[in-house]
Amino acid sequence: MISAIFKYVVHLLLFIANKTKLTYNEINIIIFYFCIPFSWLSLLDVVFGFHYFKIGFAVFLLVFRWRCRNFRAFSNWLFNKSVMFLNSFNPYGSSYIASSVWICVSLPILIYSILLYLIYR
Repeated sequence: MISAIFKYVVHLLLFIANKTKLTYNEINIIIFYFCIPFSWLSLLDVVFGFHYFKIGFAVFLLVFRWRCRNFRAFSNWLFNKSVMFLNSFNPYGSSYIASSVWICVSLPILIYSILLYLIYR
């Protein structure tokens, strides 16, 4: 089951990369480090009834875009750091694939669930 989820996510990211003419690493970083956190902050704004989090993150993204000279190189660097982080769980009985699914799929789903619960309670 875990490897099936991993393969599905990888294929989805490869599909998006192919359609956007970006690399897999670039799409991975855009989705997991920019889009998902932005959506969380947007949901937090709904919970608290203001727009500060998403505006602040949007400003951060604009400054990042302006200051980042080579997004492909940055994405490769950050992706490799992410792989190292996920592999750091290997001594505890996990694997890269299992850690990826738990941290990059299950944890975001849990966070979305909590945020949506806070909105609709």
